[in-house]
Amino acid sequence: MTAIDFASFVDQLASVSGETILPFFRTALAIENKKAGGFDPVTAADRAAEDAMRALIRRQFPAHGILGEEYGSERTDAEYVWVLDPIDGTKSFISGMVAWGTLIGLMRFGEPVFGMMHQPFTRERFSGDSGAARYRGPGGARDLRTRACANLRDAVLFTTSPLLMDESDRAVFKRVEGKVKLSRYGGDCYAYCMLAAGHIDLVIETEIKPHDIVPLIPIIIGAGGIVTTWENGPAQDGGRIVVAGDKRVHEAALEMFKG
Repeated sequence: MTAIDFASFVDQLASVSGETILPFFRTALAIENKKAGGFDPVTAADRAAEDAMRALIRRQFPAHGILGEEYGSERTDAEYVWVLDPIDGTKSFISGMVAWGTLIGLMRFGEPVFGMMHQPFTRERFSGDSGAARYRGPGGARDLRTRACANLRDAVLFTTSPLLMDESDRAVFKRVEGKVKLSRYGGDCYAYCMLAAGHIDLVIETEIKPHDIVPLIPIIIGAGGIVTTWENGPAQDGGRIVVAGDKRVHEAALEMFKG
């Protein structure tokens, strides 16, 4: 099977997760903190949505592996491994903001081959297979394409928050931020999709986990963008990530990382 053959199944995963999550959104739900000495929230919505997606994968593709944010990994040595983040942007979710989404990725032999970001509240789906990327929403469907941006002074930059970076990485980020036309904070997975849609030019993050980035890689590449680590290596293992819609502004950011 090819990545395209799995597209309809990904839609099923998106639908079942969205149906599970939406009854919790903008309600007085209980919040747990997963991070000692910090704040990494998780809710019943996160866990219920991942449970629902895992059950569907196990039933349809019992030989496939699964890597999820809430329940860890199983059979990650399988040819196909599903990568799930039921609510990317939980802090936005618990605040009633819409900058969150469900991330669903598929890897084959360790390489991302298909991804989707589903925002059930706004009824938007962003998907890609590294060869093309598509948007579907209330206004219809269209191809996703990044926009041209030749240099940092014309770039719009996003990060979820510099406060999530350690002191040395924050200093590097600030160097890049000082060169761009506009920088904005927030967005989580939504920022990456806006880059794929041609609305922003750079996303720079640190301490990214595989479930945060694997589902987004085929969307960004399919839209014409580039995703690497700060060292210009593969991004699927997470870490410090830089995403650009134009290779020229990507190269300029990499130079800034060198100091």
